[in-house]
Amino acid sequence: MHQKKEDEKALISGCVQNDRRSQEALYRRYFPVMMGMCMRYAKNKDIAMEIVNMGFLRIFKKIHTFSSKGSFEGWMKRIVFHTLSDYYKKESRQIQFLELPVREEFRSPGILEDLYFDDILQLIDHLKGASREVFWMFAVEGFTHKEIGEKLNISTGTSKWHVSEARKKLKLLLAKQKRINNNVG
Repeated sequence: MHQKKEDEKALISGCVQNDRRSQEALYRRYFPVMMGMCMRYAKNKDIAMEIVNMGFLRIFKKIHTFSSKGSFEGWMKRIVFHTLSDYYKKESRQIQFLELPVREEFRSPGILEDLYFDDILQLIDHLKGASREVFWMFAVEGFTHKEIGEKLNISTGTSKWHVSEARKKLKLLLAKQKRINNNVG
């Protein structure tokens, strides 16, 4: 695990310096993950490939901003996901990327109406550790609890617990956001 982190740091450093070999190695290492994520939404291999390539271009342009806080793969996924979102906005296609379930915890009037997709992503960024990662995989990327468990080597029950905890935290953050918005407006 330590060696993987060191290799990742070396790749990042090389990409910051615009080293083409480092960029190619990074692309080859993470392409399957990013392509899989895009295929979940695009459902067309050519479009998914275009989005992945645009996403990697953004990654290479912004890699100097990665602060080594949190997962590098998660940071890259967020950029590719924004690229995916931007692609569909540009193409004026109607697609819904993130649908928060309307459960009792989200029924307070006006909480979700005033939030945009980027606002929700920023709220998700306030989640910490495994709960953030599991919630992202479940709510944004569409993995099942079983798939999350297999990928992260945790039980299905643990995955469900993390999503539940993340929802509780998001509920609190949403309520706080609403109070702030009401005080400003």
